[in-house]
Amino acid sequence: MKNSKFAYSMMAVVLGTALMSGSALAATTTDSAGAKIDSSMKKVDNYMGDSAITAKVKSALVDDKAIKSSDISVTTNSGVVTLSGFVASQAEAEQAVAAATKVEGVKSVSDKLHTKDSKDQSVKGYAGDSATTASVKAKLLADDIVPSRNVKVETTDGVVQLSGAVKDQAQSDRAESVAKTVDGVKSVKNDLKVAP
Repeated sequence: MKNSKFAYSMMAVVLGTALMSGSALAATTTDSAGAKIDSSMKKVDNYMGDSAITAKVKSALVDDKAIKSSDISVTTNSGVVTLSGFVASQAEAEQAVAAATKVEGVKSVSDKLHTKDSKDQSVKGYAGDSATTASVKAKLLADDIVPSRNVKVETTDGVVQLSGAVKDQAQSDRAESVAKTVDGVKSVKNDLKVAP
Protein backbone atom coordinates (compact mmCIF):
# COMPACT_ATOMS: atom_id res chain seq x y z
CA MET A 1 0.00 0.00 0.00
CA LYS A 2 2.79 2.40 0.97
CA ASN A 3 4.68 1.51 -2.23
CA SER A 4 1.69 2.32 -4.43
CA LYS A 5 1.15 5.66 -2.63
CA PHE A 6 4.84 6.41 -3.09
CA ALA A 7 4.62 5.41 -6.75
CA TYR A 8 1.56 7.66 -7.26
CA SER A 9 3.35 10.53 -5.51
CA MET A 10 6.42 10.08 -7.68
CA MET A 11 4.28 9.88 -10.81
CA ALA A 12 2.51 13.09 -9.79
CA VAL A 13 5.88 14.82 -9.26
CA VAL A 14 7.20 13.60 -12.62
CA LEU A 15 4.00 14.61 -14.47
CA GLY A 16 3.93 17.98 -12.72
CA THR A 17 7.56 18.63 -13.65
CA ALA A 18 6.91 17.59 -17.27
CA LEU A 19 3.87 19.86 -17.49
CA MET A 20 5.79 22.81 -16.02
CA SER A 21 8.74 22.21 -18.37
CA GLY A 22 6.38 21.95 -21.33
CA SER A 23 4.63 25.20 -20.48
CA ALA A 24 7.99 26.96 -19.99
CA LEU A 25 9.17 25.60 -23.34
CA ALA A 26 5.91 26.67 -24.97
CA ALA A 27 6.27 30.16 -23.49
CA THR A 28 9.86 30.41 -24.78
CA THR A 29 8.84 29.13 -28.21
CA THR A 30 5.88 31.52 -28.30
CA ASP A 31 8.12 34.45 -27.34
CA SER A 32 10.66 33.48 -30.02
CA ALA A 33 7.95 33.05 -32.67
CA GLY A 34 6.40 36.36 -31.61
CA ALA A 35 9.74 38.14 -32.02
CA LYS A 36 10.21 36.60 -35.47
CA ILE A 37 6.72 37.67 -36.51
CA ASP A 38 7.37 41.20 -35.21
CA SER A 39 10.65 41.34 -37.17
CA SER A 40 8.96 40.07 -40.33
CA MET A 41 6.12 42.58 -39.95
CA LYS A 42 8.64 45.43 -39.62
CA LYS A 43 10.37 44.30 -42.83
CA VAL A 44 7.02 44.13 -44.63
CA ASP A 45 6.07 47.57 -43.27
CA ASN A 46 9.41 49.03 -44.50
CA TYR A 47 8.97 47.40 -47.89
CA MET A 48 5.37 48.53 -48.19
CA GLY A 49 6.33 52.01 -46.99
CA ASP A 50 9.17 52.23 -49.50
CA SER A 51 6.91 50.99 -52.31
CA ALA A 52 4.28 53.59 -51.41
CA ILE A 53 6.91 56.35 -51.31
CA THR A 54 8.26 55.27 -54.72
CA ALA A 55 4.74 55.38 -56.18
CA LYS A 56 4.05 58.82 -54.66
CA VAL A 57 7.36 60.23 -55.97
CA LYS A 58 6.68 58.87 -59.49
CA SER A 59 3.24 60.46 -59.35
CA ALA A 60 4.70 63.78 -58.19
CA LEU A 61 7.21 63.74 -61.07
CA VAL A 62 4.47 63.03 -63.63
CA ASP A 63 2.23 65.76 -62.18
CA ASP A 64 5.00 68.41 -62.22
CA LYS A 65 4.72 70.30 -65.54
CA ALA A 66 8.34 71.52 -65.31
CA ILE A 67 9.60 67.93 -65.52
CA LYS A 68 9.33 66.66 -69.08
CA SER A 69 11.61 63.65 -68.89
CA SER A 70 10.21 60.14 -68.79
CA ASP A 71 13.74 58.75 -68.34
CA ILE A 72 13.78 59.13 -64.54
CA SER A 73 13.97 55.96 -62.44
CA VAL A 74 12.86 56.07 -58.80
CA THR A 75 13.93 53.66 -56.05
CA THR A 76 13.39 53.93 -52.30
CA ASN A 77 15.26 52.22 -49.48
CA SER A 78 14.27 53.00 -45.88
CA GLY A 79 12.78 56.34 -46.93
CA VAL A 80 15.84 57.41 -48.96
CA VAL A 81 14.77 58.09 -52.56
CA THR A 82 17.26 57.71 -55.42
CA LEU A 83 16.52 59.44 -58.71
CA SER A 84 18.54 58.19 -61.69
CA GLY A 85 18.40 58.49 -65.46
CA PHE A 86 18.56 61.41 -67.87
CA VAL A 87 16.93 64.85 -67.91
CA ALA A 88 17.09 67.69 -70.44
CA SER A 89 18.70 70.26 -68.14
CA GLN A 90 20.18 70.85 -64.72
CA ALA A 91 17.10 72.93 -63.85
CA GLU A 92 14.89 69.92 -64.60
CA ALA A 93 17.08 67.73 -62.37
CA GLU A 94 16.80 70.25 -59.53
CA GLN A 95 13.02 70.43 -60.02
CA ALA A 96 12.78 66.61 -59.86
CA VAL A 97 14.76 66.54 -56.60
CA ALA A 98 12.57 69.32 -55.17
CA ALA A 99 9.37 67.48 -56.16
CA ALA A 100 10.61 64.21 -54.61
CA THR A 101 11.70 65.96 -51.39
CA LYS A 102 8.16 67.28 -50.82
CA VAL A 103 6.61 63.78 -50.82
CA GLU A 104 5.44 62.57 -47.42
CA GLY A 105 7.73 59.90 -45.93
CA VAL A 106 10.84 60.90 -47.91
CA LYS A 107 13.82 61.22 -45.56
CA SER A 108 16.29 62.36 -48.22
CA VAL A 109 16.85 62.33 -51.99
CA SER A 110 19.95 61.02 -53.73
CA ASP A 111 20.40 62.78 -57.08
CA LYS A 112 21.95 60.44 -59.67
CA LEU A 113 20.37 62.28 -62.62
CA HIS A 114 22.45 63.09 -65.69
CA THR A 115 21.85 65.93 -68.12
CA LYS A 116 21.64 65.14 -71.81
CA ASP A 117 21.93 67.71 -74.56
CA SER A 118 18.76 69.75 -74.93
CA LYS A 119 18.82 69.36 -78.70
CA ASP A 120 16.83 66.43 -79.97
CA GLN A 121 18.87 63.38 -80.77
CA SER A 122 19.09 62.59 -84.43
CA VAL A 123 18.28 59.13 -85.75
CA LYS A 124 21.97 58.66 -86.44
CA GLY A 125 22.87 59.65 -82.88
CA TYR A 126 20.23 57.31 -81.47
CA ALA A 127 21.48 54.45 -83.64
CA GLY A 128 25.04 55.18 -82.54
CA ASP A 129 24.01 55.16 -78.88
CA SER A 130 22.14 51.88 -79.37
CA ALA A 131 25.20 50.33 -81.00
CA THR A 132 27.42 51.65 -78.19
CA THR A 133 25.07 50.21 -75.54
CA ALA A 134 25.06 46.84 -77.32
CA SER A 135 28.87 46.84 -77.55
CA VAL A 136 29.28 47.69 -73.86
CA LYS A 137 26.81 44.94 -72.88
CA ALA A 138 28.64 42.41 -75.08
CA LYS A 139 32.02 43.30 -73.54
CA LEU A 140 30.60 43.07 -70.01
CA LEU A 141 29.03 39.71 -70.84
CA ALA A 142 32.40 38.39 -72.04
CA ASP A 143 34.17 39.65 -68.90
CA ASP A 144 34.87 37.09 -66.15
CA ILE A 145 34.90 39.62 -63.30
CA VAL A 146 31.73 41.65 -63.85
CA PRO A 147 28.32 40.03 -63.18
CA SER A 148 26.82 41.51 -66.37
CA ARG A 149 23.26 40.36 -65.63
CA ASN A 150 23.22 42.83 -62.68
CA VAL A 151 24.50 45.80 -64.70
CA LYS A 152 22.15 48.06 -66.66
CA VAL A 153 23.69 50.05 -69.52
CA GLU A 154 22.21 53.22 -71.06
CA THR A 155 23.88 55.54 -73.58
CA THR A 156 22.95 59.12 -74.43
CA ASP A 157 25.11 61.13 -76.85
CA GLY A 158 28.04 58.80 -76.22
CA VAL A 159 27.77 59.06 -72.42
CA VAL A 160 27.35 55.58 -70.94
CA GLN A 161 25.51 55.22 -67.64
CA LEU A 162 26.09 52.03 -65.65
CA SER A 163 23.58 51.21 -62.93
CA GLY A 164 22.64 48.18 -60.86
CA ALA A 165 24.46 46.29 -58.12
CA VAL A 166 27.80 44.48 -57.91
CA LYS A 167 29.51 42.55 -55.10
CA ASP A 168 32.51 44.82 -54.54
CA GLN A 169 34.33 47.95 -55.65
CA ALA A 170 36.66 45.91 -57.89
CA GLN A 171 33.68 44.77 -60.00
CA SER A 172 32.39 48.36 -60.20
CA ASP A 173 35.80 49.65 -61.30
CA ARG A 174 36.19 46.82 -63.80
CA ALA A 175 32.75 47.50 -65.36
CA GLU A 176 33.68 51.17 -65.79
CA SER A 177 37.06 50.38 -67.36
CA VAL A 178 35.50 47.82 -69.75
CA ALA A 179 32.88 50.38 -70.84
CA LYS A 180 35.57 53.00 -71.49
CA THR A 181 37.32 50.70 -74.00
CA VAL A 182 34.30 50.60 -76.35
CA ASP A 183 34.45 52.74 -79.50
CA GLY A 184 32.00 55.64 -79.41
CA VAL A 185 32.06 56.06 -75.61
CA LYS A 186 32.78 59.69 -74.69
CA SER A 187 32.54 59.15 -70.94
CA VAL A 188 31.14 56.74 -68.36
CA LYS A 189 28.87 57.63 -65.45
CA ASN A 190 29.33 54.84 -62.92
CA ASP A 191 26.20 54.61 -60.73
CA LEU A 192 26.81 50.99 -59.76
CA LYS A 193 26.07 50.23 -56.11
CA VAL A 194 28.23 47.85 -54.13
CA ALA A 195 25.82 45.46 -52.40
CA PRO A 196 27.03 43.96 -49.10
